[in-house]
Amino acid sequence: MTETAPTAIPPSAQVTLADGRVEIAPGAPAPSGPYANEDLLPVPAAKRTWTTYNFSALWVGMAHNTASWTLASGLIAVGMDWKQAVFTIALANLIVLVPMLLTGHAGPKYGIPFPVFARASFGVRGANLPAVVRALVACGWFGIQTWIGGEAIFFLAGKLIGDRWSGAAHIGGYAWTMWLSFAIFWALQVAIILRGMETIRRFENWAAPFVLVGAFVMLWWMSDQAGGVGPLFDQPSKLGWGGDFWKLFWPSLMGMIGFWSTLSLNIPDFTRYGRSQRAQTLGQAFGLPTTMTLFAFLSVLVTSGSQAVYGEPVWDPVQLAAKTDNVVGLIYALVTVLVATLSVNIAANLVSPAFDFSNVAPRKVSFRTGALITAVLAVLIFPWRLYSDPQGYIFTWLGLVGGLLGTVAGILVADYWFLRRTRLDLADLYRAGGRYWYAGGWNWRAVAAFMVGGVLAVGGADFHPLIDGRPIPALSPLADYGWAVGLGTSLVLYVVLTLASGKRPAAA
Repeated sequence: MTETAPTAIPPSAQVTLADGRVEIAPGAPAPSGPYANEDLLPVPAAKRTWTTYNFSALWVGMAHNTASWTLASGLIAVGMDWKQAVFTIALANLIVLVPMLLTGHAGPKYGIPFPVFARASFGVRGANLPAVVRALVACGWFGIQTWIGGEAIFFLAGKLIGDRWSGAAHIGGYAWTMWLSFAIFWALQVAIILRGMETIRRFENWAAPFVLVGAFVMLWWMSDQAGGVGPLFDQPSKLGWGGDFWKLFWPSLMGMIGFWSTLSLNIPDFTRYGRSQRAQTLGQAFGLPTTMTLFAFLSVLVTSGSQAVYGEPVWDPVQLAAKTDNVVGLIYALVTVLVATLSVNIAANLVSPAFDFSNVAPRKVSFRTGALITAVLAVLIFPWRLYSDPQGYIFTWLGLVGGLLGTVAGILVADYWFLRRTRLDLADLYRAGGRYWYAGGWNWRAVAAFMVGGVLAVGGADFHPLIDGRPIPALSPLADYGWAVGLGTSLVLYVVLTLASGKRPAAA
């Protein structure tokens, strides 16, 4: 590879095992220098032990959460019926599974996390661009989930304490006790972070089934309130199956894809522990689309039932649970929300940005420090504005996230599968002067593809309620297809720029 700089750090040998997995050769020194630390180094093959069950369980734990619930119930709130909402979510998760498996391939094969994987296409230094974008998105998600957890504490305490709590004076549009609840839940998560990942893993083992049981209990309660299961299925669509539905379907589909577009990038952070490609492929195929569709089905039925009982759909499960007069039922429902939010927020929204921020300054930022940075930035993003209504939540937040991260996914897939044929040099991913150094550590082709794809994907989007108006009104026809536009544009442009410049990546 040309465009390299000299380096004094010798490369480490790598070996390919019989099953196709690659690791640093036994006895060879581990990669070192300013672009390596213990958290970013390849996982040895002997420690890649996750099975199909482990990956399936991971998705069960991450999919059974309040944000997933509101994802489906929000579609009911904007006019779909239960069949349309479940169809939209099921299709979206089948689509996003494809890049999930393609980018996840590098994990079990090389044992590397997402920011290191991105160095192959963006450059050793340039990988900080997609890593920081991904990390900031995770900060937004962490903030949204923390706000949901704070809501649960607020409503639970309000039922137990009374009006002194729930009717407290407002500050910034919310009761000061809501802000206090938000701070309490934030502090609880930080305390768990400081105890380490082993505590988190033990918590995840029982959280997922607890939440699933809670969802079925809420379905039973709502069907009892509605006078049977029938009214849950009978709520008609406000859109029909004509033009009004399809006009809403495409941005909704992109929003549903955007929900897991974050994980479609950083899934190597988890698959790097995979025992084999078969384990991660089957585990994700079994865990993601089936779990999300089931949870969506439960969500839309309960939300449809709330429309039959209360005259309007209640898309937020915390506010729905607060409507019950049964104190025991309320406590159970809100504790379920707390458990679900806590489990997914730490697993899905702290692990990856911790690696991403560590990649920015490996010698100064550890995994734990990166997690704390995430927790602080999550507050500064004002998550309560993102979560304030289903319109902004689905079409603004998820649409923008999906468009930008789809652009990164297109570049990763193009580089790893089309140009490199899945072959990487482990040592060069950690050193200056190797084949992934490009020019000063940056691959301008990847940056150009990211910028063009990102502008086309989100330039014409409606940023309300974040800001008013569209940055580039002429691109508004593309806004409803942001994820697909970003992925397709960046994939094609990156391949064209690479081949046209005569810099086709050399095989490892």
